[in-house]
Amino acid sequence: QAQFVESGGGLVQAGGSLRLSCAASGSTFSFNAMGWYRQAPGKQRDLVASISHSGGSTNYADSVKGRFTISRDNAKKTVYLQMNSLKPEDTAVYYCKGILSSSWGPGTQVTVSS
Repeated sequence: QAQFVESGGGLVQAGGSLRLSCAASGSTFSFNAMGWYRQAPGKQRDLVASISHSGGSTNYADSVKGRFTISRDNAKKTVYLQMNSLKPEDTAVYYCKGILSSSWGPGTQVTVSS
């Protein structure tokens, strides 16, 4: 069972940037599509970005399109989420996992102040 550990969150002003990282364990990382999710207080956990196993295909939620970029390094078993032009509504706990995985990591808190 793969495991995921997110890092890179923090407090940033609106308009700022953060880069999240997700370190994965397990031997099947390079074969699996990966996703970044977020959950704001009182709201459901939503998929914000996904990337194919090779990194050749990416998809984004409309709310982050043009501001967030997902990427991966299969040699390092790591997925990244570059977040630019952050808005207060991006405030949430961010999680990553394999699209088909049922295992969640602890997440990393992102707080955007206005």
